[in-house]
Amino acid sequence: MKTINLQQKFTSFSKHWHPHQIALVDDMQVLLAKIKDEFVWHTHEEGDELFFVQKGTLEMHFRDKIQVVKAGEIIVVPKGVEHCPKTRNGEEVHLLLFEKLSTKHTGNVQDAKTQTHYPKI
Repeated sequence: MKTINLQQKFTSFSKHWHPHQIALVDDMQVLLAKIKDEFVWHTHEEGDELFFVQKGTLEMHFRDKIQVVKAGEIIVVPKGVEHCPKTRNGEEVHLLLFEKLSTKHTGNVQDAKTQTHYPKI
């Protein structure tokens, strides 16, 4: 058991849309990601996803609305809900994600941005 300094971990990588695993909690994983611009519309049928915005402003797009999530706030996307994370005006956003180990990066969609391995940092 030891503490994890999130700011220090964020400085250890630079790729956008490429989550890095920082901890495991039972069958869940804690990930850090840097994002910029638009991701991929997708759904996770098997589990919910929690997004905590560490830095910047996240726009979580749903088919019927857009939810703005600011630094210090969280949003939980329920399983089965189609969504597309985006940032504004080329801003880099830092996220902490909490999801099941079995959750696929882009859920039911295969895309050039899809990652199948999350490096441990």
